[in-house]
Amino acid sequence: MHDKEEKKILKAVALKYEMNSAAPRITGQGEGFIAEAILAKAKELGIPTKIEPELVEFLMQLKLNELVPPKLYAAVAEVLAWAYELDGKTLEKPVEE
Repeated sequence: MHDKEEKKILKAVALKYEMNSAAPRITGQGEGFIAEAILAKAKELGIPTKIEPELVEFLMQLKLNELVPPKLYAAVAEVLAWAYELDGKTLEKPVEE
């Protein structure tokens, strides 16, 4: 048992998905000050951010500009769907008459 609680290092990954792309691409990643800079830039640009520690750990293993691998599609799709909905970019459901 430790007397001091282990401080977690902040990590962040930036993703970009372009229409007709095979998968989202890693456009930024880092720890500590770099992670803070990524999050600050996202806030400045109005880009929604979500805390997903387990997903970030997997995405941190990828290289910059690398496409997200198929085994992570479902998890990344959930985050992107959340971001698009939050940003108001989802297709609206048809109004029932």
